[in-house]
Amino acid sequence: MKNLLGIDIGGTKTAVIYAQELKGNGLKIVDKIVFTTTNVKETLEGISFHFDEIVSRNRLAVKDVSAIGISCGGPLDSKKGIIMSPPNLPDWDHIAIVDMMKERYGIPCAIQNDANACAVAEWKFGAGVGTKNMVFLTFGTGLGAGLILNDKLYCGANDNAGEVGHVRLSKFGPVGYGKQGSFEGFASGGGIAQLAVLKLTELYQQGRRVDWCLSDNIGKVTAQLVAEQAYKGDSLANEILKISATYLGRGLALLIDILNPECIVIGSIYARNVDLFFPIVEKVLKEEALGISLSACRIKPAQLGENIGDYAAVSIASNLINDL
Repeated sequence: MKNLLGIDIGGTKTAVIYAQELKGNGLKIVDKIVFTTTNVKETLEGISFHFDEIVSRNRLAVKDVSAIGISCGGPLDSKKGIIMSPPNLPDWDHIAIVDMMKERYGIPCAIQNDANACAVAEWKFGAGVGTKNMVFLTFGTGLGAGLILNDKLYCGANDNAGEVGHVRLSKFGPVGYGKQGSFEGFASGGGIAQLAVLKLTELYQQGRRVDWCLSDNIGKVTAQLVAEQAYKGDSLANEILKISATYLGRGLALLIDILNPECIVIGSIYARNVDLFFPIVEKVLKEEALGISLSACRIKPAQLGENIGDYAAVSIASNLINDL
């Protein structure tokens, strides 16, 4: 058994997680402390304080901890261990957090962006267990990706591998990554909401009414609301999700043709609504992807659910010690 510590730094909350990696490659989340992310100084102090607290209350010594893993939104430099001004952490400019943790605790430490960390988590402990070539897609508020290639996390030349959300799939369409018609524009919570706004606006301008979203609430529509109505059989909601699923399938076909993965694991919105998405995705893949590559690839929902952030940070620690 190995004791691992994870640090999950988000725009509003930060968590310190204690986990045990068990024989047989299992992972048990033992304890977690969550606190508010504020400015750099206060948050770093909070990380150290709660790190010490979680070690103490679980009757560990620092020497009992094998590694520390950090998950944080990018951009960052994973090789140097530096956080480089993420959009959701505006005052975190070139913060050498890995060196800070190594100097304070003398424990091996590594950092990855949140999409890469989630990819490692699903690969080691979730839907991708046993694969050597896997793609993970977040499909949440936005669309991020992590690539496992030849049994290793692939980060690219400067930590920007996997930015598939930026790929333009259509000249027109919802905006994601600042690009109209992008993969993220179609396959994300924000993109689905944009599609819904367009469709709803069109109907109301035609003088038609939609009971589940009155005209005054069009700007407040969410992907969750659309999915709820689709499950109730609403034709408009199903039309919106069909558009999203169609372009999701086209994007997946590109990944399959280029990377030839054994599986593509998709989280968040897709994982919660597989029945709405997969039949359309499967149809598109049969039309668009190379048959020989598609036959080797399975499209799977993420398994780690709402706990994936905890697993993600700790998985970077696990990955680090297994690479040493």
